[in-house]
Amino acid sequence: MPLISSDELFSLAKRALENAGASEANAGQTALGLVYADEQGTASHGVSRVPQYIGHMKAGRVDGKAAASIAKQHGAVAIIDAHDGLAFPACELAIATAVETARSHGTAFVAVKNSYHFGAAIYHLEAVAKAGMVGLAFSNSPAAMAAAGGKRPLFGTNPLAAIFPRAGGDPLAIDLALSEVARGKLMVAAKEAKPIPLGWALDAEGNPTTDPAKGLKGSMAPLGAATGSAKGAMLALTIELIVTAFTGAHFGFEADSFFDVEGNKPKIGQAFLVINPNAMGGAAVFAERVETLIAAMLADQGVRLPGARRYELQRKAKRDGVNVPEALLEQLRGLADQVRKSL
Repeated sequence: MPLISSDELFSLAKRALENAGASEANAGQTALGLVYADEQGTASHGVSRVPQYIGHMKAGRVDGKAAASIAKQHGAVAIIDAHDGLAFPACELAIATAVETARSHGTAFVAVKNSYHFGAAIYHLEAVAKAGMVGLAFSNSPAAMAAAGGKRPLFGTNPLAAIFPRAGGDPLAIDLALSEVARGKLMVAAKEAKPIPLGWALDAEGNPTTDPAKGLKGSMAPLGAATGSAKGAMLALTIELIVTAFTGAHFGFEADSFFDVEGNKPKIGQAFLVINPNAMGGAAVFAERVETLIAAMLADQGVRLPGARRYELQRKAKRDGVNVPEALLEQLRGLADQVRKSL
């Protein structure tokens, strides 16, 4: 796979999104989030999504020019309306609102409605850690998993992320989907015509499959399902309600698949919880407890801190470039070239 600098990859993604109808600001915010995922080795949530986003903009499923706004704010809680636009600008406003609110109230819960695919969940929490605060992120997505005991997909893979800042190092960064793997991994495998491991997905009839295309038409296996556990499905239900019930955002089964060009406006939800350590025991107490636990973890040989590998990959990518499949790179260049031809 060819290497491309982060700056050049950002430029290609931004110009491609602008050409499809996104505003310059929205395209820039979205491209930053997608390139971040590629830098951290999460290609399923990176610039591979650009053609998908463009298809949805052209199909009227998402408005690239929509400007997110604060729909309601009361004390330490707020609702952001994405207005059926790209999720990155709406989530950036949500995080900025949450951090500012947590400075004065100690904590903040900010939810986003009428939203769209928000990329790697942990990306949105980086600004929280930089502010010295703890952050949690939640999102639902189009139905891909069944409720415990069921077969019909109702819940999305419903990612959750958490970030804990550290004074002298990378934050602890936890990011996971509640399916056995993120659905984007099936998308990548399908594009590359590669099989997936048994236990990742079920076909439309509810049978385990190694065919990613059949898995995309069927459902994802919830986390823990291989051992008969219902924990993944229960956590998905919890997040589904956290990001919808407070705002009226769509449930996963009310949003058409992100992997189809045609469909409805997804109107899904995201939510962010931000906690200011200074409002509780204080930053010094927080830092001491975090570092004490980290020291205990690292005393056990073989333990890797959550997020450590992703940050290592990101630094390497910023130094040496990002690996992008040749076919995708040519597709991005073609989409970005159209911008130059239209100027």
